[in-house]
Amino acid sequence: MTLNYTILDTFQELEAAQTHEDKLYKILDIYMNLFPVKNSFLFRYSHLGFLGEGIISINQNGLIHIRDIRDDIRSLPIIYSALYERKAKFCSGIEYLRQVNSKYITSSNVNSFLVVPIYFSSVAIGYICTNEFKQDANINHQLLTSFTQYGRQVGKIMEKTIGPEDTQLLSRRELEVMKRVSWGESTKEMADTLDLSEVTVNQYVKSAIKKLGVQNRVQAIAEMFRKGIIS
Repeated sequence: MTLNYTILDTFQELEAAQTHEDKLYKILDIYMNLFPVKNSFLFRYSHLGFLGEGIISINQNGLIHIRDIRDDIRSLPIIYSALYERKAKFCSGIEYLRQVNSKYITSSNVNSFLVVPIYFSSVAIGYICTNEFKQDANINHQLLTSFTQYGRQVGKIMEKTIGPEDTQLLSRRELEVMKRVSWGESTKEMADTLDLSEVTVNQYVKSAIKKLGVQNRVQAIAEMFRKGIIS
């Protein structure tokens, strides 16, 4: 399976989503329709602390919120490598037990795990996990390439996402700086890229944190995601 023009047409539905929550649901809904999978878990990835944060999951029972799942992806080798190589990764059998935390082993019949990174350019912003597949599923190199293409296409769409509250809550510069914070850029990297002093960058960060009503950068990024300001 490849993401040809016919399949890419389905992304118009994702781009047309009216709310941030609807867009997140459609990411998994389209994924479930395109690929031979029986469940899917959507995570946001924060470069601050290498943190994977659960958002929603879809399985045969419907939609489930998984906000209580938080992981340092450095403890999950398959997720870490998928995000940093920006390629879909699959493991099964003994490798599944070695690379996956026990909380992802949902039943004794589950012994495979797939990770699809969501990214644009060189920036990973999230990932989809699956551990149950349709009976005829053959997770080969060609299909992994299609999974990778799907994650890249979703990332491109999410990059364009502009939350309804961003222009009202944060200034253009504050938003620009905080997006780069969410990508894991250092103060120096932001200063060099934006042609600002490090002091000015820190002032924008402090101002954004205050406007968002939170205590630090990590909380600010989480709040911006909740509001749909960033993806």
